[in-house]
Amino acid sequence: MVERINEQTAGVFIIAATPFSEDGSVDIASAESLVEFYIDKGVSGMTVLGMMGEAPKLAANEVDTFMRHMLKRVDGRVPVIVGVSDPGIGNLSRLAKSSMDAGAAGVMVAPASGLNTGKKIHNYFAQAFDNLSSDIPVCYQDYPQSTNAHISVDDFNRLVDGFPQLVMFKHEDCPGLAKLSKLRETADSENLRRVSILVGNGGLYLPQELGRGADGAMTGFAYPEMLVEVVSLFEAGDIEAAEDLFDAYLPLVRYEQQPGYGLAVRKEVLYRRGAIASAATRAPGPALSAADHGELDHLISRLEKRLRDLGR
Repeated sequence: MVERINEQTAGVFIIAATPFSEDGSVDIASAESLVEFYIDKGVSGMTVLGMMGEAPKLAANEVDTFMRHMLKRVDGRVPVIVGVSDPGIGNLSRLAKSSMDAGAAGVMVAPASGLNTGKKIHNYFAQAFDNLSSDIPVCYQDYPQSTNAHISVDDFNRLVDGFPQLVMFKHEDCPGLAKLSKLRETADSENLRRVSILVGNGGLYLPQELGRGADGAMTGFAYPEMLVEVVSLFEAGDIEAAEDLFDAYLPLVRYEQQPGYGLAVRKEVLYRRGAIASAATRAPGPALSAADHGELDHLISRLEKRLRDLGR
């Protein structure tokens, strides 16, 4: 039986890209090679159908097919979280059930777009939990840059207190370091249940977030081995080595995090690394220009030099 996510889940859960062929169809063969690529790079787990996985662009039948193919290919080697966010609670709960039946380790839910008060967010999640089986562990995705739904630490703590199946927080608020610290501090000072915290935003602030109590990362940087090793070094107490390695990749991390454009960069790098057969995004989606390709060539060349200088 697949180990389900829980309050102690840690490490790197890579956000899986959704590969497309040049004609816009889902490329299942590339999806399977992508699974092997991620596992080879040492990830602790995967998350499929995330926002950067282009889930909103998939038809319902594509969502189900892609999810099942990914879970079948992973075959229990690492836990897989499935993004099931949907403004409709019925749609959300149906995808959550089918995902868990197919072997998922848990589901991720973001608040519906535009829920602009803590009370509205609480009511939405209360309805979601009422419709989900009590044995389905849930990760709350806090990504207000996309959802426009801001949750305070106090409001999130109320959800944790009221719903035991809420076991993980995906931290993507930005700026958000103070929020992360307060989550950990209030859990201790108010004797609240501790939940796992995995961070996103392409790993842009990963060393600082780990220093403030994050358990790892849930993001989609095209060099997952960097995320894996930084988290491992940090856990081992070798903070300077973790920072040095992160610094080597930072220009490319930053380049990949350009809003509305970074997905094309990520897919291009995955294509260049042999993980997928095409860098295509599904329309409407970004595409790289000749100038973009030149910049990426330069950044990768500089990264390779930095890694050689570090003896890697």
